[in-house]
Amino acid sequence: MQFDVNAMMGDVGVGAVVGFVTGYAIKKVMKLALALIGAYVASLFWLQQKGVIVIDKDKLFNLVGQWSHEILTAGEKLMGILPGTTAFLGGFALGFHKG
Repeated sequence: MQFDVNAMMGDVGVGAVVGFVTGYAIKKVMKLALALIGAYVASLFWLQQKGVIVIDKDKLFNLVGQWSHEILTAGEKLMGILPGTTAFLGGFALGFHKG
């Protein structure tokens, strides 16, 4: 059996690139979802200030907390599904950090 370093480096490079792109995309999607929740809550407060609606703030904050928790839980579940190669995880961590 021959040890081919070039083939191994190609696999490591592809895993790192795919991991980086995946981590970057996941963080961007999570940021977008949380920003949309924030915009929704801000619009509700604006409508309350204008006298259009009345808000029970305790219930609203509980609901928003549940949404945020669901988004973060989905991210954790996705982490469990992803492949566990070192190159992929290293690229993923870098992409998630940069995202």
